[in-house]
Amino acid sequence: MLIQPVTPVIGAEIRDVDVRALTDASFDDLFQAFVAHSVIFLRDQQALTDDEHRAFAERFGPIHVHPAARGKPAPVPGAIKMRTHSESRVAAGNRWHSDVSCDAQPPQASILQLHTIPATGGDTLFSSLYAAYDTLSERMKHYLDGLTAMHSGEEPFSGLFKFERSNDNAPWPEHHHPIVRKHKDSGRPALFVDREFTSRVDDIPKEEGKALLEFLFAHTERVDFQCRFRWQPNDIAIWDNRCVLHHAIWDYWPAERSGRRISVVGETPEPWWLGSNPHAVVNTRLTD
Repeated sequence: MLIQPVTPVIGAEIRDVDVRALTDASFDDLFQAFVAHSVIFLRDQQALTDDEHRAFAERFGPIHVHPAARGKPAPVPGAIKMRTHSESRVAAGNRWHSDVSCDAQPPQASILQLHTIPATGGDTLFSSLYAAYDTLSERMKHYLDGLTAMHSGEEPFSGLFKFERSNDNAPWPEHHHPIVRKHKDSGRPALFVDREFTSRVDDIPKEEGKALLEFLFAHTERVDFQCRFRWQPNDIAIWDNRCVLHHAIWDYWPAERSGRRISVVGETPEPWWLGSNPHAVVNTRLTD
């Protein structure tokens, strides 16, 4: 397979690979590229069936079922039909987020194939949470050390998307996660906050926490941490929710954009503590 980095910070395009016919050795190479680049883009793919998509996703790990689909029958559990068109009220992914970070074990990989794309527009942005942490000042890193934040599905699921609950009496997931988490596969620290789900910082005054989150949200969304993917039909994007935010741009109304996403269960977020890796190279460059 041919692996071409998109930017020095995040993303790689991969060609000369068919996800329906990966050997174990080829999948290992693909997974290493996923860990190294945080998001990978597979060009020149065939349209996958539900079962083919699920079988490919299961090579990354157990399938994650979205909270809105839990307890409901589905032809392929975990498969989410993504479709935005002229009558859509909202577009999925149209603000910066890490998929379902409110879960106790948020998704590791999300694997999206788009089958229908608009003639122009509909790109997806991805931002590195590694770079977001590395470029913080040393004082801010010390301040964040050990802090946790609440990630809640209540506002996005009930307020924005108006999802029906699987059980009318069951609340949407809410969990406390470390603001700086240790990536299981790379061992690197990453900021772990996003506008979609992170609702408050624990154990500090409310106004202080609100100001801190606004700073961190803006910081994670800096353009120099990003790459931008322009879709072609049947392309596949695989991003690592443990160290990446993404934003699907809804600039193509009234055109249609549709496909299927399957996510994979991740681990319970583990905090990164300063001093965890004394050999880590920390980027402390200052930019405007």
